[in-house]
Amino acid sequence: MDEQAPPLTTSLELVRWIGWAQMKAGEEWIRERELSHPQSFVLGYLVQNPGAIQRDIAQVSRTSAASVSSLLQGLERRGLVERRADHENERIKRVYATAQGGELIAGFAAAMTAADETILAPLDDSERAALHALLSKITAVLPQPTRS
Repeated sequence: MDEQAPPLTTSLELVRWIGWAQMKAGEEWIRERELSHPQSFVLGYLVQNPGAIQRDIAQVSRTSAASVSSLLQGLERRGLVERRADHENERIKRVYATAQGGELIAGFAAAMTAADETILAPLDDSERAALHALLSKITAVLPQPTRS
């Protein structure tokens, strides 16, 4: 029995559908690399913030230190991250993406740009500009998204 999705009739339902399509593209890219979403997020964070400490990773990923520890252990086993003692305080462990870890997630931004292009393919340049202008007008009065 085929279940049909309910019709998406409001503008915001359609916007959520677009967001869903973007999310699915990202999930597929991550899955192809045999990573979980949290693993890919942490790898990306470490590429941009080499030498982060576990507490910072827990804060930015909105998870517990214990969860981060477990996640890092899995990434370490795969050779994607490494922990090194801080030069000034041996008790502090700094976390770095390895070259292999950086290479594994390289290209995510390009993949998402390609997904965006696929999603927007039915629109010509003027329609894209109009859509952008309308969405900009709406988001101008909304609070900025945060990681907290």
